Amino acid sequence: MAAAAAARCGRDPCGALCPLLTYLGVGYADYAVLAHVLPQPALRGSPWCPVHAAAFNLIVLLLLASHARAVLADPGLVPLPDTAIDFSDLRSAAPRKPEKSPEEWTVCERCEAYRPPRAHHCRVCHRCVRRMDHHCPWINNCVGELNQKYFIQFLFYTGLASLYAAGLVLATWLGPPGRSPVGTAAGGESGSNRIQTAHSIVLLFESLLFGAFVAVVFYDQLVSIITDETPLEKLQKKGLKEMDRGGLRAPRPKLALLREVFGRGFVLCWLCPCSCSPPPGPGYSPLPSRYV
Repeated sequence: MAAAAAARCGRDPCGALCPLLTYLGVGYADYAVLAHVLPQPALRGSPWCPVHAAAFNLIVLLLLASHARAVLADPGLVPLPDTAIDFSDLRSAAPRKPEKSPEEWTVCERCEAYRPPRAHHCRVCHRCVRRMDHHCPWINNCVGELNQKYFIQFLFYTGLASLYAAGLVLATWLGPPGRSPVGTAAGGESGSNRIQTAHSIVLLFESLLFGAFVAVVFYDQLVSIITDETPLEKLQKKGLKEMDRGGLRAPRPKLALLREVFGRGFVLCWLCPCSCSPPPGPGYSPLPSRYV
């Protein structure tokens, strides 16, 4: 999958820049917290200072692990057929508009292959992806059936790190009187305080910016799961309303839909960037049963 990620970078320069910006932003936040926020007088003398350092670094580690899994994991690529399939009969057929069911296999003219229900073609990856949500430049990969869990974990830990960093900055500013980092110190300490304050302001701005962004995307992802309808299906009018009208799919419990994405283990396992349930086995066929 590393070779596939490198190939996507060549086709999409934004997909190479956004992950780099992610790592730079996370690296700066970790540096600012450890070198300029925690050493300030309001936190330095607290017995919780090493706890804050360990907790923040643990969140950063989980953030990077979930991001790496989202980048390198197979999003659910539809296997290509071993031999070419003749679609001449479909192309030469008279144009018609039959009642097409969203639960039927379709033909992708770009991949020249059959694709299962709810699969869509990605123009960046040049492949069809099962239950494709969207192509995200921040992970340089599609968000699909097999890596949506890691993408949501990445959003969750990014928001948690942003909230934690902003809280630490505010704790130094709203600390006990006379220990605030914005106060003027004597001698060489005044210059150090100004540097710490500047880094705190930049860190707070970064935390609020990225925190608000990932909160919106995180909410959108959860809504997509519990409604069992991807944004592409909404755009193509193939969501639950059309499916229910045809009686093709009954609404399912929200917990069952969440377990489909995060795994069928304990709920606490949902926070771990690892596989909690096996992916579709080798019996998955790139052809519908009537063509096998």
